[in-house]
This record gives sequence, C-alpha cells and structure tokens, in this order.
Amino acid sequence: MSAFFGFHMPNFTYPGIPDDKLFDHVIAQAQAAERAGFDLVTVMDHFYQIRGVGPETNAMLEAYTTLGAIAAKTSRIKLATLVTGVTYRNPALLAKQVTTLDVISKGRAILGIGAAWNEDEHNGYGIEFPPIARRMDRLDEAVQIARLMFTEDRPSFDGNFYRIDRALNVPRPIQKGGPKILIGGGGEKRTLRILAKHGDIGHWFGAPLDDLKRKKGIFEEHCAAVGRNPKDVLLTLGIGLVLVKEEREAKAILDRIPEERRPMVRAMTFDAAPDFLRPYLDAGFGGFTFNNPTLPTLEAIERVGEVIKAVRGSSVAA
Repeated sequence: MSAFFGFHMPNFTYPGIPDDKLFDHVIAQAQAAERAGFDLVTVMDHFYQIRGVGPETNAMLEAYTTLGAIAAKTSRIKLATLVTGVTYRNPALLAKQVTTLDVISKGRAILGIGAAWNEDEHNGYGIEFPPIARRMDRLDEAVQIARLMFTEDRPSFDGNFYRIDRALNVPRPIQKGGPKILIGGGGEKRTLRILAKHGDIGHWFGAPLDDLKRKKGIFEEHCAAVGRNPKDVLLTLGIGLVLVKEEREAKAILDRIPEERRPMVRAMTFDAAPDFLRPYLDAGFGGFTFNNPTLPTLEAIERVGEVIKAVRGSSVAA
C-alpha cells in the first residue's frame, strides 16, 4: 500500500483576507491539496482557536458545515475532522452528519473522533466536560453507535451513556460498509485499545521515532487482546514540517508559528523531506499529515506533490 497523505487546516486566519473572502481561501487550499495528490483534507472540530495555533479569539469555522462546502468544490480528496470531540454531539447525530457528508461527497467521508480536551470551549458553550475516564467511556460507545448506523438499517444500542432505538439513517452511506473511522490520540491504556477494537485509522502526533515504535508495540498488544490484525488499521502521524525551497526561507514561516509550538516543528527543503519520512514508513506508519500554518501558500501546498510522488515511488519500489 502506498503512503497516505493528509492536508490539515487548523488555521482560518489569513493576513489581508476579510471574513467575506475567508472561505474562498479555504477552498483554494483544499483544491491545491487535491491537485498536489493529497488523499485527505481535514479541519479541526473546535469552536475556539486552540493554543499552539493562535489566540482563541482567532477565526474558527464549524467543522461539518465547512466540510460539506469543501465537498461541493472538490472531486477526489477524502474529507474528515481531525478530530471531532466526542462530547460535542450526540453520536447518532454525528453519524447522520458524517453520512450526509458521504452522500454530498459521493463517498469521500471519514469519521474522525477523539475524547475531546479543550475545557475552555466546553465552558463557553455550556457543554458538559466530564473527567477523562468518562470521556473515554463515551468515545467507546460513540464509535460503536456510528458503526451500527453506517452498516445496519435499524440499529439499537443501549449503553451507559448513549442509546439508540431502531435508529434510521437514510440515505445510507455511499461507501460500502460506511465511512472509515479515524480515532485521534495516543493514550496507551484506553485510546489505543478503542482504536484496536473499533478504528480503521489512527492518528498520532509526531514524536521521536523510538517512542512511536514503542507506542505502536502497545497498540499491537491491544490488537492481539481483542483479536484484531494490526495491519487492518492505518497508522498516521501529524508531522510538523516547514518545507521550503531553500533553508534560509524557513525563518519567515517559523516566525509566524506560535513560540510554544516551534520546538515541535522542523524546517527542511522539499528535496530533503522524502528521506526524512522514509524511516517512519519502514517502521510501519502508513501516512503523514501536513498543515496549513507550515504550508502558508498555495505554491507550497502544491509543491508537496513532489514529496508525495517521491515517497510513494520509494514505497512501491520497496
């Protein structure tokens, strides 16, 4: 299988672009990613901007409205949140939203979901923010409900937190078996076990390769415990790369990234990126996500296509 590439848009604040032109720029980025050969476009499911990207008062678009509109302006690329907080929506409603996105996009939706973490926006919007253990319990039930609604005509489920009673989900998803489920987060006791039981795609953030290999080993132990082949789950990584034609160009981009996030970002040329990514592929990680703060221009997004082709060419040859 060739490497999987995602383009993530956590930032909706663009210098010199007013609100009435903001979405035009979002579409231009998504279309540039599609032309470059990315497999997936994602947006955050947040109501406030998050630390590490910008001030909480910066622009933030609602995720599923945004994805539906992107679907109408693209033709190939898959679409998802990275990721929906389980607390934000009733899981049956969420499954309905993702199914609707699958219909609008003609079979390109992925359900991205995680346990949620941003307490400030929960408080601001009056959404309950239970302790992490309860959020993990809810995540486990929510993905089960989503799978049922994607695959069965009139499913029922009676859990500790959620229930559905012969729920209708019509029209049905376009994709056979329904949209794949992406679970974000690398919590070793609960999140990775839920991924092993119910997920199709896992998404972790970049870390030293040795630590990622250790975490992958724990995930494989969870798979063995639940009788799942770990090769059935695509493991992807968020990679903080600033890609430039020449290294001297990197400083201007790095200066625009919040200071607390800079230690997680690495600058390199487009030519050097394939060699940087190959060890992760060799270790069993099947995909990478780049983001728009580190690829601030349409030219930069499109030029990642060179990296994608080089990495895929090497993985096919291997």
